[in-house]
Amino acid sequence: MSKVMNHVAVSVTDINLAVKWYHEVMGFTVLMGPVEISAEPPDTHIAKVASNIFGTKMKKMLLCHMSSGNGVGFEIFQFVEPKAELRKDNFEYWKNGFYHICVTDPKIEELVERIVSSGGKKRSEIFELVPGSGRKISFCEDPFGNIIEIYTHSYEQNWSNIALT
Repeated sequence: MSKVMNHVAVSVTDINLAVKWYHEVMGFTVLMGPVEISAEPPDTHIAKVASNIFGTKMKKMLLCHMSSGNGVGFEIFQFVEPKAELRKDNFEYWKNGFYHICVTDPKIEELVERIVSSGGKKRSEIFELVPGSGRKISFCEDPFGNIIEIYTHSYEQNWSNIALT
């Protein structure tokens, strides 16, 4: 049985700005937070969980849980100690690991413009996945260096029975 996507997580340098940005630009809903989690001393259950996951170097972080339009969670972390840093090269696509999230918006041009006008970047042109299909995609970047791909159609609509040319 295919598993359901539960959530994705990103790390940012300013959680309050990120929560505001993802709410205003992407329309995500805040479910919880931001809250501070301190691992020293690890006297709460969540602090013990965080210490177990991130190890002893993580002393303090901020966390917020948001939800997308189809209920997939979006988790935002700001590491306070050690301090969060922007990556010098945030698009090392040739290296393994996750490198972007993707959202669907049939009004792709408007979303790209909102991203750019609110401090993000346009990384690629808006182009058709297959010429003549009407299925458009674009890559952008949030103001915190995280890569966002945008589709005009659902994942299934984009990739089912398609011939790449």
